[in-house]
Amino acid sequence: MGWLAAGDGYEVALMEGRVVARSTSGRAAGRQLKSLPRTLREHPEVDRLRRLAEWLDRHAAACVAQVDTWMVSSLPVPTGLLARVWPDEAWQAALRDLAVVGDDPDEVGFLRDATASGELRVVNLDGETVRLSPETVTLPHPVLLPDLDDLREFAAELGVTQKVEQIHRATWRKPAEVKPRATRVTEFAGGRYASRFGLAARATQLGYKVSGGYATCRVRDGGRVAEAAVWIGEPYWDSEMETGDLTWHDQDGRSLPLSEVGPVAWSEGMRMAAALYAGRQIEEGS
Repeated sequence: MGWLAAGDGYEVALMEGRVVARSTSGRAAGRQLKSLPRTLREHPEVDRLRRLAEWLDRHAAACVAQVDTWMVSSLPVPTGLLARVWPDEAWQAALRDLAVVGDDPDEVGFLRDATASGELRVVNLDGETVRLSPETVTLPHPVLLPDLDDLREFAAELGVTQKVEQIHRATWRKPAEVKPRATRVTEFAGGRYASRFGLAARATQLGYKVSGGYATCRVRDGGRVAEAAVWIGEPYWDSEMETGDLTWHDQDGRSLPLSEVGPVAWSEGMRMAAALYAGRQIEEGS
């Protein structure tokens, strides 16, 4: 965005998310000022740019949230859609360097570009830039990626940074054997908070939904929806509270045996429970 006239002797612009000004007269003409002059702070053009900056922040957050949903659920995304949104800087920032999989599930690459014709350019694990034109691609959840440790090492060599946490996302793999009738995980129960409000606030800050007495995380895993839930106490409870057990339910509210919980739902549920437990009060000397 270019410079806009604002008041006598000034121009304003939006740079890196904030409104800046420069003088158009005198010896400092054309030089960007260190701070916004007081006479400009309530100027209509400055107000318009501030509102634009707020909208851009919301748009960027929405793009990240949508891409995160695609990734967590490993949903197929039309390649043409990626090509259409790629010119948008917010979408590009959310998508760039994510690990993607096309027609061959064993071929993983880091997304670097999407052309108007619907062609994707990715860096494969041999370090070569290749072109893909599948009808759809998936942005796999890391627990589904083979050789994840090797992929992380290769990403470090490439200098990959991801706006959406994918390959460095904390993951938990479901044990090969679980008790047939078991329905809950107690590993992260007992994390003590000073109040239920503090526990609920941490869940909300981490992006989880708080409903009734639970913090929840809904995931589409292998074509079906599962919701992980951690007990955090009744809403009206205002004294000390501890994190409860972790459980899973299907979309109809049926309690799922651990044996029926898919790998992504398991990993995301454990990630939520661990994050809530990590915010607990730690006694001195423990």
